[in-house]
Amino acid sequence: MPSELEELVGFIANPNPQVRQLAVQNLVPFSLEQPQIFKADDLQPIKHLKLLVRDHPKIAEHVLEILVNLSGDQEILENLATDDKFLDVILLHITSPKEPNANLLAMLLANLAKWDSLKTIIQRKQPPPETLGSDELVLNQLMDLFVKGADGSFNKDADYDYLAYMFADLAKHAEIREHFVRRQDYDEAVPLTKIRVFTEHKSDVRRKGVASTIKNVAFDVPSHPAFLAEDEINILPYILLPIMGNEAYDEDEMMDMLPDLQLLPPDKQRDPDPKIVQTHVETLLLLTSSKGGRDLMREVKVYPIIRETHLRVNDEGVQEACERLVQVLMRDEEDEAAGARAEVEDDDMRIVEV
Repeated sequence: MPSELEELVGFIANPNPQVRQLAVQNLVPFSLEQPQIFKADDLQPIKHLKLLVRDHPKIAEHVLEILVNLSGDQEILENLATDDKFLDVILLHITSPKEPNANLLAMLLANLAKWDSLKTIIQRKQPPPETLGSDELVLNQLMDLFVKGADGSFNKDADYDYLAYMFADLAKHAEIREHFVRRQDYDEAVPLTKIRVFTEHKSDVRRKGVASTIKNVAFDVPSHPAFLAEDEINILPYILLPIMGNEAYDEDEMMDMLPDLQLLPPDKQRDPDPKIVQTHVETLLLLTSSKGGRDLMREVKVYPIIRETHLRVNDEGVQEACERLVQVLMRDEEDEAAGARAEVEDDDMRIVEV
């Protein structure tokens, strides 16, 4: 005889919308506490939940909360991430300017990106909303949603912050990294240049996801010249500003720094999250894999910035990353070729999940 909880799961598929809404509303906490109840009968409850994403927005809201929670289970994650028809629905809904549950859809996509097969999203196409100004590539649409929707101007109910986590996980894959540094025909912009401005955004989620995306894309070593060139991606100011505070530098040091880093206001604060600071320092370390990168960082006085970061951020991960970067920047020229390669290939510098 089924338990009361199992009976409640059965009401997910009830033809009465009021019953469905009451069922999914009451099941949200159990999606964290007892995820196994949703795996009965060969994941039949999951199949029902996937259909209800298109239900009334109030029902769909609770359904998405449940799916976000359940996607931490590998069996359920695989079921969701490999269902092309379900992905079509998710991607169509999130790009609608009137979708009230867009942020929950962004959270779900961020979780689904942990399944490797989602990298095929780079091949997906769908008609773009006219107000988005994007092309048919879904990945470009999501990037434009993330950028243009940040202030609520595209969809009053969404900021799309969690798409940053999706980008970071997708950037584990070489083909996605290459896409993020390739100029797109429809707007003549490099995707990475669209998100670099968010390294100092007010949202912790957005800053963390963007920092991790930049770091993961930086594993594409052939793109480093574009990363560093002022007239291309020009990533250095956007990495260095978040790790700088209001400390004073010697005039000689300051005048050689990048223009954006000079004469910062006295109330300038470095990113309060040490994990984000560590991520930026690790990105700098990746960018020292070429002699050009090392020479540029020495020329624009990155060392004093790292010195002050090491001194002022009391975090083991940040201090270790700073020490490793300093070792590269201070290394004699004859040791650089072997040393920089060892830094990049060190086990501690593997791409990590957000």
